Amino acid sequence: MRFVKSVKPAAAAISLISAGIPKSLDISSPTSVQSVAKTIAQNTMSFYKGTDDQFVDLDAPYYWWQCGAMMGSMLDYSHYTGDHTYDKKIATAIVAQAGPDFDFMSPAHAGQEGNDDQAFWGFTVLAAAERNFPQPRSDIPGYLELGENIWKSLASRWDTSTCNGGLRWQIFASNPNGLDYKNAVSNGGFFQLSARLARITGNQTYVEWANKVWDWTQGTGIINEYYQVLDGASSAKNCSDVSAAHTPSFSYSQGIYTYGAAVMANISTGADQDKWTDRTKSLLESSQNYFTPFGDVKNSTDVMYEHACEHIDICNTDMRSFKGYFSRFVYASKIMVPSIKPTVDRLLHTSAKAAAQGCQGGSQGTMCGTKWYVDGFYGDAGLGEQMSALETIQGILIDQANPPLKGDDIKTVRTFSSSS
Repeated sequence: MRFVKSVKPAAAAISLISAGIPKSLDISSPTSVQSVAKTIAQNTMSFYKGTDDQFVDLDAPYYWWQCGAMMGSMLDYSHYTGDHTYDKKIATAIVAQAGPDFDFMSPAHAGQEGNDDQAFWGFTVLAAAERNFPQPRSDIPGYLELGENIWKSLASRWDTSTCNGGLRWQIFASNPNGLDYKNAVSNGGFFQLSARLARITGNQTYVEWANKVWDWTQGTGIINEYYQVLDGASSAKNCSDVSAAHTPSFSYSQGIYTYGAAVMANISTGADQDKWTDRTKSLLESSQNYFTPFGDVKNSTDVMYEHACEHIDICNTDMRSFKGYFSRFVYASKIMVPSIKPTVDRLLHTSAKAAAQGCQGGSQGTMCGTKWYVDGFYGDAGLGEQMSALETIQGILIDQANPPLKGDDIKTVRTFSSSS
């Protein structure tokens, strides 16, 4: 597949655009989208106390992985809008996690780091590489090398002792909660990173691993015959306990696999391209389970919700951010497989409008809430809610942004851009 670069100008002068009231969002106006995204980005960054020169962990109840996810959301903000206000903070936060072996095995966070946590930082690192995002420290490798090191670390833990393979949720025996669980996000993260590195480098090893992880995931039933991505399986039961009736599913897992499949379609030819395109379309079709919570009533048609928890008010802190990652990766998928664009835009543009209407909380009346299918603000105004709304709204601009770089176009850049 070939990319066609839009002739529309990028959001070059967002520094001259004032922060907008989210409920006034006009999705047909790039200026309106930029303005609203600017407000929600400010609200998102209000949770982060780091500076241009120093990384600071997020306050509880937010874990280390969610900081990596947040930096990924803000990378998207910088790339889609052209507003580079936060670039130095983002770069400082990313490289501070590199660790002694430059693979994001962070000793400071060993007590909470699982394979999925490392993969989420990997998503952010590769996004930085694919955009030539500045990496100011010469004592730390460039983003592409960091991403490859993360991949090698994950690959080293592929576990054939049970379930004929797969990554466990947790890494360390000192963190036994989930050590016997092989989950969709860890394996989906490894799959997506493999696909993206295959596209970036052309290295066939990454292609082989992407196929291997996909086959394993389907073989266990974590991706079932309806292309639902279920949460995971017990290694103690040899992954025999997966079923749609008893295993929960979450939007971010669906999005992670969708983008990985779309990238594989983009780099493949002939029958392989057809196979991966069909898989991408099937995953997207199945993802419509995360939309329209009340059928065609209550203005909920094509509005996203986290179906495992949201409608019964049991979403935990992590789950409240999942819609954002789904939006991030599904928007990106239509760049790799343009034929899915009508469906993606129908679902996510409708959800963006609904999300903006829910951003009426907080002292300034601009903080985003949990549920997007109710009138006005509902629920908490936490970090996850801001990221979910931000990714769903700013992703409207993806068609006018440059597609991910690859090959020799990827450079290590040391200097930062201005917002104009």
